[in-house]
Amino acid sequence: MQREILETIKLSIPIIIAQLGVILMGVTDNLMVGRFLGAVPLGAAGLATSLSFLVTSIGFGGLGVIAVLISQAKGQNDSAEIGRLFRAGLYVAILMSIVLGLVGAAIGMNMDALGQTPEVARLAEPFMYYLSISTLPLLIFVAARQLADGLSYTRVAMIVTVSALCFNALVNWVLINGIWIFPKMGLNGAAAGTLLSRIYMAVAILVYIYKTKHFSRYLVAARRVSTELIVKILRLSVSVGFQFFFEVAAFSLAVVMIGWLGESQLAAHQIAINLASTTYMMATGIASAGAIRVGRAFGEQQPKNVRRAGTAAFMLVAAFMGVWCITFLTASDFLVSLYLKDNPEVTQIAATLMIYAGFFQLSDGIQATGLGTLRGVSDVNVPTIITLIAYWGISLPLSYVLAFTFQMDVEGIWIALSAGLTFSAVFLTIRFYRLVRSKRPKPSNLPLA
Repeated sequence: MQREILETIKLSIPIIIAQLGVILMGVTDNLMVGRFLGAVPLGAAGLATSLSFLVTSIGFGGLGVIAVLISQAKGQNDSAEIGRLFRAGLYVAILMSIVLGLVGAAIGMNMDALGQTPEVARLAEPFMYYLSISTLPLLIFVAARQLADGLSYTRVAMIVTVSALCFNALVNWVLINGIWIFPKMGLNGAAAGTLLSRIYMAVAILVYIYKTKHFSRYLVAARRVSTELIVKILRLSVSVGFQFFFEVAAFSLAVVMIGWLGESQLAAHQIAINLASTTYMMATGIASAGAIRVGRAFGEQQPKNVRRAGTAAFMLVAAFMGVWCITFLTASDFLVSLYLKDNPEVTQIAATLMIYAGFFQLSDGIQATGLGTLRGVSDVNVPTIITLIAYWGISLPLSYVLAFTFQMDVEGIWIALSAGLTFSAVFLTIRFYRLVRSKRPKPSNLPLA
């Protein structure tokens, strides 16, 4: 087991850094908006970012299935299938980005209907438009990185994402404040920075893939893609994407409820959820590594290795998120102080929410890993049902009841979210071990969709 854990760590570290880079772009936006513009623009940026991530989560999460399919094809030494999967994934990314971008724009046009304060709604609307446009380059990047990740070249996305993070910080600073010849765009400067950074990411990874010898034999082996393969990936991506959507929807709609409570609660929630989302995205790096290793063993028809790879991922994420749990509990005041300087009310609420965020770290990481390991064995339907029950059957109704009926304010919403995460973690873990214990190693014997 020690070897499996070390291999998972080696594979997951670049993925974690890449995932962290993506989420840190949002953190960078919020840090700069909070310090340069204040609490209300911070709340507006948080609202638009949460709603945009809600919409794009179907594509962002769903396209991850391509890396698993590629790892399974690698286990079967099928180079032509790997090339076909890559090209089909790009087509699917474009199709999904058009649909999801239009949905995001429609939400931006109706921001007033979400019950937010007039100032928050006014500021969030144009921010949402920028994020909607950036859906296309974001999903192209996500689809393209699946080839590198699925073949265990996980450093590719890491390098691109880290460089894009630096680019994003520089552009934000320039456009928010109007440095040199550039106009002072305020809040919209942060949104424009995100758009430009995502374009950079998409172009950079495609250039690397098409110009590097590591991938040339896969691209040459398959120059044509069938409609059937595109439909298959689209179907699987949508199924897996809804697993992510149900969770992100619970958190995004929680933002809307918190907006009903007040601007201070909204700003405090944005600080806490930014930090919790950072650790979650890092945990999804471990989950992705687990999915790739499980998928490789699955393609090789090695059931014992499937179980060992999954167990290594669960053990690693439990240790990792345990460290962050302790960090959130012991350093909450310091972490909150990074966002705001002179707003005692928001600071106090945010520090309290950090305690709740600390407690649900373990559940959040384990449920993410459960989804990843189940993707590795091509099981998507039952996990989708589990996440639907967890977040829409438990978290959202309980959020409203605790916050408004029992008047527990924003703390009640965080307790409800924790309950949904815990339910999901328990039942996804049970599902994985029941499947691998059934001794059905062949792909044809396990559910594909």
